[in-house]
Order: sequence, then structure tokens, then C-alpha cells
Amino acid sequence: MRSSKSRSRNNKNRNRPSGGNNPNRVFDSSGPEGKVRGTPQQIIDKYNQLARDALLANDRVVVENFQQHAEHYKRMLAEAQREADAKREQQEVQNRERQLKRDSERVERQQRPGPKSEQQVSSEPVADAVNLDPASAPQPEMAAQKIPETAENTD
Repeated sequence: MRSSKSRSRNNKNRNRPSGGNNPNRVFDSSGPEGKVRGTPQQIIDKYNQLARDALLANDRVVVENFQQHAEHYKRMLAEAQREADAKREQQEVQNRERQLKRDSERVERQQRPGPKSEQQVSSEPVADAVNLDPASAPQPEMAAQKIPETAENTD
């Protein structure tokens, strides 16, 4: 029952944890009839098929052997599922805690009187400011300026 990816060319001999049991991990199983390769579920199916074939051949010892091999991989698969469920539950608890913290912070911010922003300080409603026509707004007074006469503007 050795992992088929025991060493890869790119790992540079780093000892990293594998992250637990992965139900999609590929194994090489050395059973009584040679190697069986695949995910735990595929190996279980293969050993069950081999056990049925041995049963048809009336070889009870080989049937028991294949069933024991299949049971081993069933246990591995069940353990991987338990680990995945525990990890998922832990993440859900953490997500709920984070959401509760965010909700309480949001409520706290809404209840706390804070400095007013410029929009809240303005006494003029925004809708009125948008609809103002610049021509109707007060215009600056222009002082009458005398334009000196030149040859260009006397004609």
C-alpha cells in the first residue's frame, strides 16, 4: 500500500505534511493477484470484483483475502471522509464566528454616534443642488469697463 507519488522530481526532498487522507489520492496496492492501482474507491471495487470471481471459482480462502484487502481500503476511505467532515465542520464554525463578529461590529458602528460627513452637514438637500439652473443662480456684478478705441474696433 505505497502511494504512487512517493517522490516526485520537483519536491526537492522537502518533508511536507500530506494534508491528511485524500479520497482522490492514487495508491498502488500489492495484492495476492498482483498490483491494483487507483483511488481507494477504485481499489475497493477491484478487490470486490476479484472476490466475486474467486467465489465463482469456489476458492473461499482467496475470497476472504480479497475481502480483507477491500475492507482495509474501506477503512481508509471512511477515515478520509471523517477527516473531511471534521475539517468542514470546523470551517463552518469559524465562518459563523466571523459572521457574528462582523454583525456585532456593524450594529456597534450604527449605534455609535460618529462624526458627520460633509454630506450630512450640508443644509441644502442634494436633489435641489442638482436641479439648480446656473442661469437662475445669482450672477456676479461686472464693472463697466471702457474699451480703448483702436483702428480695429472703430469701423
